[in-house]
Amino acid sequence: MLTYTQAVVIGALQGITELFPISSLGHSVLVPAWLGGSWADLVTQGDSDNGTPYLAFVVGLHVATAIALLVFYWRDWVDIVVGFVTTLRTRRIETSSQRLAWLVIVATVPVGILGLLLEHPLRTLFAKPLAAGLFLTLNGVVLIAGEVLRRRSQPTLAEYGRRFAESEARAAAISQGYISEHDDETRLADLSTKDALIIGASQTGALFAGISRSGMTMVGSLLRGLDHEDAAKFAFLLATPVILAAGVLKLPTLAGPQGNGILGQVLVGSIVAGAAAYLAVRFLERYFKSNSLLPFAVYSLAFGLASVIHFL
Repeated sequence: MLTYTQAVVIGALQGITELFPISSLGHSVLVPAWLGGSWADLVTQGDSDNGTPYLAFVVGLHVATAIALLVFYWRDWVDIVVGFVTTLRTRRIETSSQRLAWLVIVATVPVGILGLLLEHPLRTLFAKPLAAGLFLTLNGVVLIAGEVLRRRSQPTLAEYGRRFAESEARAAAISQGYISEHDDETRLADLSTKDALIIGASQTGALFAGISRSGMTMVGSLLRGLDHEDAAKFAFLLATPVILAAGVLKLPTLAGPQGNGILGQVLVGSIVAGAAAYLAVRFLERYFKSNSLLPFAVYSLAFGLASVIHFL
């Protein structure tokens, strides 16, 4: 039986690791397995084909994480929804918010389709400690490769000069009241539909326990020309509808046998997960203004390799 202590610990773990590029699903498998005893039993108890109490619990945590993202980016989501509705009425894309709305939709299509088709069989096959350790190691390799490839394609001095001029012009426009500092004038507006599809397809790696959704999305975004700050924001915006939809679709499991006796724990764990996710995205927004994915890559490699050795 899931205890309240376990609910709090796993809720905090889910809220943080869903947004940090280190795989929440991988950690929800590996951490209980490392702790052993009743913690390890959480992952294996019940009928894995039809769902388990632990899976029902994790569903609640996902919904809480998505709600935290909606709260943090509420201004952006208002602009995105308004922009989307406006394009349906005018049949034109005229502003950066309207363009971003369609980029989010296009980027969500690949993981939405593959998630519906493959999420259950992949979880059944690979949501095991050894497999999760292997994929977490691979996650670290991909993060490092993304940083290396990005640095090889650094902008020229002229491009840096153009970006500096644009940032100075934007700062002057804000100071004179022509635009708001919340207006979306980032390089996100420069992404093409092809870019959005490629970045969206990179999310599908997160169907494997140990591969980070935010990590893969950020790597895809970096390779399509975004900086770390914009890549992180786009990753979190793309994660919101995917996590929310996946959670809502599976919420009925909490009303079935899998939810018996754990509804209180689900509520407590979800509150903790939501709070942890909000603090995590707030931290990462600041972190990626001047830092890279490398610390998360090193962590993924270390924990992944240690898990592989431990569970062989």
